[in-house]
Order: sequence, then C-alpha cells, then structure tokens
Amino acid sequence: MNVSQKCQYALRAIFELAKRDGQGSVKIAEIAEAQAIPMRFLETILGELKHGGFVESKRGVHGGYLLRVSPKKLTAGQIIEFIDGPLTPVKCISQSKTEQCPLYGKCSFTDMWTRARDALAQVYDSVTFQELVDNDRTSHEEYAANYCI
Repeated sequence: MNVSQKCQYALRAIFELAKRDGQGSVKIAEIAEAQAIPMRFLETILGELKHGGFVESKRGVHGGYLLRVSPKKLTAGQIIEFIDGPLTPVKCISQSKTEQCPLYGKCSFTDMWTRARDALAQVYDSVTFQELVDNDRTSHEEYAANYCI
C-alpha cells in the first residue's frame, strides 16, 4: 500500500497547522514553504481538507488556514483514508468490493491480506498529529553539553 504524493502533502500541511495550533491562521505560502509543497497542489489539497471538515479558512489580511480538529484527536489514518481512500493491500478485501474475485470465499490469502490491512490501519490510526509535533520538537531540541565534574 503506497501513500500517494497528494496524501503526503496533505499530511505535511496538517502537520504544519498542528505545529502552529493556537497561534492563529497560517498563510498558504507559509505552509508551502515550511513543508516544501508546491502552491498549486496545496491550494487544492487544503480545499479538500476544508470540505472534509479538517481545516477552516479565514479571509482577509490576517487570513489563512487553521485546524478545525484538535491535533490530539486527529490521526494520520483519518487523513490518509480521507485523501487516498480505504487501506487495502488488494481490491478483494476492500469494503466497497467493485470486482468479485473468482476465489472469493475460498481464498487462502484472505486472512493474510486482512491482517496486513488491519495492522497498517492500527499504526496510522494510533498516531495523532500532536504526537508527531511532540516528536518533531524533541528531535530538534539542541544538545546542550554539560561539563560539570
């Protein structure tokens, strides 16, 4: 299961907004620059995320985007599923089965595919944006040497 480039941009945009949560709205150019996202894609992605209820936009001089959902409650899995759709390693175990497999119901691989899907979903659904922000802050703290003897 590959996460699309569009989805990676969406995750990074939400991450940037989560980093600035509580500081007011963030201009689209600031998000684009901080997360290396092309502006033309970011505009479209933020529009979709707004429609999905994840972000809101403010107009005017002090306008921009901000999260509608707390970073403590918003998971990577929610964004991945919203942008890329259900997590399925193969079509036959998707919840919206558009194609019927000739081995449906007697396939020896169904359990493996289902466990793989569930394991991946568990990881994505357990990681909140607050956790990502906290990990980012911890990993970027400067090392202060202590020479006390």
